[in-house]
Amino acid sequence: QVQLVESGGGLVQPGGSLRLSCAASGFTFSTYGMSWYRQAPGKERELVATISSAGGRTNYADSVKGRVTISRDNAKNTVYLQMNSLKPEDTAVYYCKADSIWSRLTYWGQGTQVIVSS
Repeated sequence: QVQLVESGGGLVQPGGSLRLSCAASGFTFSTYGMSWYRQAPGKERELVATISSAGGRTNYADSVKGRVTISRDNAKNTVYLQMNSLKPEDTAVYYCKADSIWSRLTYWGQGTQVIVSS
C-alpha cells in the first residue's frame, strides 16, 4: 500500500522556522522525484520545491527561494522541507508528491497545515 505521510506542520510566528517531513512507503522511493506543493484557502495548489530522485537537483518557486530548502534521505524514504523566515503568506496546507522517473505514476500525501501568525 502506497503511503505518503506528511508531518511537522503547525502554528508558527512570522520569522520562525518549521521543518516538514514526508515519509514514503509502498514504492521504491529512490526512483521517484519528490515535490512539495501548498494550497492556501481560496487559492490553487502551487508548486513550492522539487528534488530529483537522487537528490542532486532542486528547484524552488520564486516566492520561497532563499528561505526554503528541500532535501531527501533515500535510506529513510523521507523528503524534507526546511522553511525559514516564514511569512503569513506561507500559510497553507503543504502536500508532498512523488513522481516516478520511469512511468506516469504519481502519489500525493494527505497534507499538513502550516499557519504563520502572531
